[in-house]
Amino acid sequence: MSRFVQLHLLTSYPPANLNRDDTGRPKTALVGEALRLRISSQSLKRAWRTSETFQEALAGHIGTRTKRMGGEILALLRERGIAEKTAREWARAMAGQFGKIKSEKKTEHNEDLEIEQLAHFGPEEREAVIALAGVCAERGSGPSTEELDLLRKPARAADIVMFGRMLADAPAYNVEAAIQVAHAFTVHKAAVEDDYFSAVDDLNDGREDAGAGHIGERGYGAGVFYLYLCINRELLQENLGGDAELTGRALEALLHAVTKVAPTGMQNSFASRAYAAFALAEKGDQQPRSLAQAFLKPVRAREDWSLLDAAVGALDRRCENFDQVYGACATGRYRFNVETGEGSLQGLTDFVKGV
Repeated sequence: MSRFVQLHLLTSYPPANLNRDDTGRPKTALVGEALRLRISSQSLKRAWRTSETFQEALAGHIGTRTKRMGGEILALLRERGIAEKTAREWARAMAGQFGKIKSEKKTEHNEDLEIEQLAHFGPEEREAVIALAGVCAERGSGPSTEELDLLRKPARAADIVMFGRMLADAPAYNVEAAIQVAHAFTVHKAAVEDDYFSAVDDLNDGREDAGAGHIGERGYGAGVFYLYLCINRELLQENLGGDAELTGRALEALLHAVTKVAPTGMQNSFASRAYAAFALAEKGDQQPRSLAQAFLKPVRAREDWSLLDAAVGALDRRCENFDQVYGACATGRYRFNVETGEGSLQGLTDFVKGV
């Protein structure tokens, strides 16, 4: 099995605001002295792991990322008839194994049960927490120190082993990510534009002083985005406890998600859903490298050469030049191209899985 799989994707998004900054405008990056639109890796990974594609393919193997597990424990203990004060004390003890409790006094919104940082719970850990709450409720006494050993190496949580986990207070249970995801950025110069809009009040019809019921503006942008992923297949299978079948399912789910699932930002306003138009997969034991350098000079369309064609050409040239300078950077490659009808998603999946 080749250790590394690298994916290079090109996806054309129409006017969209898929990933916003703190002002509500699309995120950007300065690349090669030209402004580009950007989609953060965090936004992409969240969209993939919460998508129906991922959830259905990996049912039972998805983690839960939350601060609020303590509230779930409290609800379970209440249902079993445990008094409020006692239930809160037990719930705090269990939730506190996954991070520092935010506050021990503010109970109005269950802040005394929330941990300060989001923790990614594997299915094994969530089951252990719920089971312990049930045991404590049945016997009428709180958890022992030994029973509070709830952290696990979550070998069943495909999303955790793919994208990693950090627990600052329990580093022994950190999980090194088997998949690295770059920020996607446009291969060409791009600008954030403003959409000025007004909304009509339906009950204003016929009134002489009728005007807009609401006016506003929102930022948007459009472009062809380059996305790079690096998959350590050996680490992925190791993180999954050596389960080759689950590793294959995880890779297939990932490929379907990265090629077909878009971030959900403002989708109701822009319907900016898109499938990848081009994908190049490389595998081998060679040291991975991105092809982002292909776009330091923004690509441009010509009369007979679209932005997508220009981007594919730039990727091919950069790939060939790396091979020329460093020697073969991969032992095998597979691609699909929607513009030319070359290849297929199934072919890409089989290649990556090693079928």
